[in-house]
Amino acid sequence: MDSATPAPRHVLLLGGTTEARALAGLLTEEPWLRVTSSLAGRVAAPRLPPGEVRTGGFGGVAGMTDWLRRHRVDALIDATHPFAETISSHAALAAAGAHVPLLALRRPGWAPGEGDDWHPVGSLGEAAAVLPELGRRVFLTTGRMGLAAFAALDQLWFLLRSVDPPEPPAPRRLRTVLERGPFALEGERRLLAEHRIDVLVTKDSGGAATAPKLVAAREARIPVVVVRRPRAPEGVHAVADGAAALDWLRSLPR
Repeated sequence: MDSATPAPRHVLLLGGTTEARALAGLLTEEPWLRVTSSLAGRVAAPRLPPGEVRTGGFGGVAGMTDWLRRHRVDALIDATHPFAETISSHAALAAAGAHVPLLALRRPGWAPGEGDDWHPVGSLGEAAAVLPELGRRVFLTTGRMGLAAFAALDQLWFLLRSVDPPEPPAPRRLRTVLERGPFALEGERRLLAEHRIDVLVTKDSGGAATAPKLVAAREARIPVVVVRRPRAPEGVHAVADGAAALDWLRSLPR
């Protein structure tokens, strides 16, 4: 590199989502940016984004703050899952401690449409509490990490969809389908009918990749228990797409 040419600005991208991979692809096309994507390592065979990749935790807020400083990060983008509450909180505190600009990339949440029978709840525990009143055959799409919340519901039958196999504790009557999205509407219709599903449980993760299950549930007149998103850290600017994230990076002082 010519000595007169400034070094690329280093962006740490907290990823693991479809939007994060797309954003990494967009940012790595910019020669003035160096992109490092950080993956939590919870999935055995993740889809790796373009650019540099690190895997595993940081060791809490202090560890992330130190990483930002040691690797001379110029900007931090939190593009994790909307329910990754802990890492988002750590990112806000670490960015403030290291004096690094922080942006959140958040896909818009879902909204009920005509014909939907939604039952909003504040947690997986609340979802488990209302299930016996709504159905007996449950399609659980909240991931394997929160399965323990439903472990005591022996009277219900569960179909769990997950990328990796779950670990105990788990409901006694459980069948697991190992699949990774995006999911097509016809496949969701077939899944509901084949397993005689009469109630769906999901998180308000938003986005298009897993939204067809909501359409299929509406068509089948199946109630949907929707876990509301946790609150985002205060004071963190958020955008809804990669183009807006790139515009934000361009707006930062050099």
